[in-house]
Amino acid sequence: MPREAILPVIITILVVIAGCAAIFIGWRNLKARQSDIPEPFEPFEDSIGPSYPGMYVATTKFEDWLDRIAVHDLGVRSNASLEVGEQGLHILRPGTRDVHIPWTAFERVVRSSGMIGKFVEKNGLIVVSWEKDGFTFDTGFRPRFAADTPKIYELLASHQGGAAEQETNK
Repeated sequence: MPREAILPVIITILVVIAGCAAIFIGWRNLKARQSDIPEPFEPFEDSIGPSYPGMYVATTKFEDWLDRIAVHDLGVRSNASLEVGEQGLHILRPGTRDVHIPWTAFERVVRSSGMIGKFVEKNGLIVVSWEKDGFTFDTGFRPRFAADTPKIYELLASHQGGAAEQETNK
């Protein structure tokens, strides 16, 4: 490698390292600011019905879909399987913490076109609102197959107290 090329390579490496360090520090500080957010529900016994493959998008604060929850592994996007049981909803995520939502904590379901960092076709995302210890969460799930989206929505809407919301413009 020519001598005049060494300095730009070193500068590039230092910039990449600084960028990675800034991301790590930012994520750590976000988790520290969110330390008062309650932990999700523990797994519970349930007889499981339908299961749908897809992607766990994120969990955010209720109706603030740009404020990702970083604590308790809720900010980790991953492949997932959404399972509906008699006692609640289960989002199983290999390699990270699963999300279990009992029907008693379930508040509503909406379909959307996007949520923090994930934008899809109109109504292609399922967003479930749920509450624990006075804090309300929104959890996004993207079914792998488009034909599953209306099925999941209708199934979850049947567990909702009022009328389901078809779409939101978040």
